Amino acid sequence: MHASPVPGTEGYADNAGQLITRYTGVIAADKYKVVSHLLPRRAGAVLDIGAGTGADSAWLASLGHKVVAVEPVAAFREAGMRAHASPDIEWVDDSLPALSVMTARETRFDLVVLAAVWMHLAAEERSAAMENIGQLLKPGALLVMSLRHGPAPENRRIFDVSASETIALAARHHLKVVLSAQAPSVQQQNRHAGVSWSWLVFQR
Repeated sequence: MHASPVPGTEGYADNAGQLITRYTGVIAADKYKVVSHLLPRRAGAVLDIGAGTGADSAWLASLGHKVVAVEPVAAFREAGMRAHASPDIEWVDDSLPALSVMTARETRFDLVVLAAVWMHLAAEERSAAMENIGQLLKPGALLVMSLRHGPAPENRRIFDVSASETIALAARHHLKVVLSAQAPSVQQQNRHAGVSWSWLVFQR
């Protein structure tokens, strides 16, 4: 358990019950539609950073992957373990930018996913996080990220992060952009609020 909120998670624990219900209604295959054609077809090792309640991890596991689901918010992690109990999903209490638990393991992954996570980090945190994530990728592995644009909930720590800025940061850490695309939110509530997403895929 974290003594104080991990930077970027502010507001999530306080609204965990409501958010868990909302997340349950999101279909991962729909959310990843714009990038799904690039995801590894062969079973591999996947790291889902900011896994929330585990819907994405469960979907990736259903495709044959072994998934490590990293989630610092205890309520989400516990809900995910209950809802998506699977020998193919390992839950880990860890957080960006350091990812100290994962980096200490020295495990490398075929795919790293950060959906709706990156914009919670300040600029200096994003720089450190990109370096640490890069170290967890196998040669040729993919990094998939989504960035939120539009109005933010009042109690959340969200920064205005552009796709171009993120691509430039990734390039400094030897990650090549494979895809940059825009997509509407799959959540009706967010669409009505004017929320959209940038989806980025990088290769090591």
